[in-house]
Amino acid sequence: MIEDKFKDECGVMAVHTHPEASTLTYLGLHQLQHRGQESAGIVSSDGARLHLHKSMGLVADIFTEEALNKLPGAIAIGHKRYSTTGDSAVLNAQPIMVDCNKGMIALAHNGNLVNAWEIRHRLEAQGSIFQTTSDTEVIVHLIAQSREQTLADAVCDALRRLEGAFSLVMMTRDRVFAVRDPRGFRPLSMGRIHNGGGDERDTIVFASETCAFDLIGAVYERDVKPGEMVVVGPEGVSSRFFATEMKQSSCIFEHVYFSRPDSRVFGRPVQISRELMGRQLAKESPVQADVVVPVPDSGVTAAIGFSAESGIPFRFGLIRNHYVGRTFIEPEQTVRDFGVKLKLNPVRSLLAGRRVVLIDDSIVRGTTSRKIVRLV
Repeated sequence: MIEDKFKDECGVMAVHTHPEASTLTYLGLHQLQHRGQESAGIVSSDGARLHLHKSMGLVADIFTEEALNKLPGAIAIGHKRYSTTGDSAVLNAQPIMVDCNKGMIALAHNGNLVNAWEIRHRLEAQGSIFQTTSDTEVIVHLIAQSREQTLADAVCDALRRLEGAFSLVMMTRDRVFAVRDPRGFRPLSMGRIHNGGGDERDTIVFASETCAFDLIGAVYERDVKPGEMVVVGPEGVSSRFFATEMKQSSCIFEHVYFSRPDSRVFGRPVQISRELMGRQLAKESPVQADVVVPVPDSGVTAAIGFSAESGIPFRFGLIRNHYVGRTFIEPEQTVRDFGVKLKLNPVRSLLAGRRVVLIDDSIVRGTTSRKIVRLV
């Protein structure tokens, strides 16, 4: 059975043409840690071979200096995995790396393929052997089985057979591919590190969120467009569309909760979106209260907007323990419930006897709101 629910909010990263590509990819994944806490992986290319390192755990724990030294080359892609259900094992960690009839390729995917089980069942009936429970492996098999002669054509042929959400980065020995599904459901941005001109080429980078660019000194250029495949190789940057652009169906959850507020997602700063949502909430649901309290961290900006619009004072009435991971990402509901108490503690002297407006994104998720209210 394909567990396609366990990675729809992963983070991907790619770097082309940089002497420390794996280190930059590691730093980018570190910025994307909020998109998943279960496992991470990096594949690099030295021009002759691909090198893979992936494991369970947090980015900083997986990629020690020793591990990064085993990932040489000027090209790299990385993946940060998120899980709610499904097999929690290194077997399902990404990127997936294979040596097939199209050559050595590695692929990292963020999204859900709604027809993955149907395709997998058909491929298995034809003799294909799958090694993971990930729907990402379906993409690799489709690429390998394509009758198209070039890899780029084979990738486009495979992508046209997919239904659902997919933002992915793929690499060969000398190229990086960056792709978004025709509806643009998941984010994927392109940036550039200017290397001073002359004979030295600029470094091209891709990431699920632009916050990954800031740490490595990359400048955001644009989003990969829905239905577009961007290829970066020895000849430079090229682009083609494998499908006609459909009506946009970008995931609103990215702006409500998942993305960092310092990121630009779907062409819009997340910070602005959340403040405007808070202002809109104050207009639609006015209340008489003494204090507006955010549920940190993703509720802070919306609470600022609510306070500004309503005129009710803003205060930090819940203190977060930053050494506890995101409770939404934990696999079991019972673990998430206990994680709320580990993560948040009320400032009782501030809240006692006051009418409090709690601004929280968790109403969308429905997992922790009642427990946070009880804390207060």
